[in-house]
Amino acid sequence: MRYLYYRSRNVRYFSPIERKNRFLERLAKRTGRTKSFYITKAIEGHLQDLEDIYIAEQRLIDLRAGRSRVYTLKEVEHELDLEG
Repeated sequence: MRYLYYRSRNVRYFSPIERKNRFLERLAKRTGRTKSFYITKAIEGHLQDLEDIYIAEQRLIDLRAGRSRVYTLKEVEHELDLEG
């Protein structure tokens, strides 16, 4: 914990990590879950996002290299016999 001195007033400064830790502590206390539970959930969500980004990037690379193509809505409807 650090203190900043501004115009002769003692102001407590929390680093971003300290603020996140305090937030997790309050959240865990309110919900009855552990901080580890929320950290694990955040990591899982982030990893899923990274996987989605990786897949999207690979699809774009394949499209630009001519290994894949884009289908219009009409083409998909026709292929699936959904034309009405």
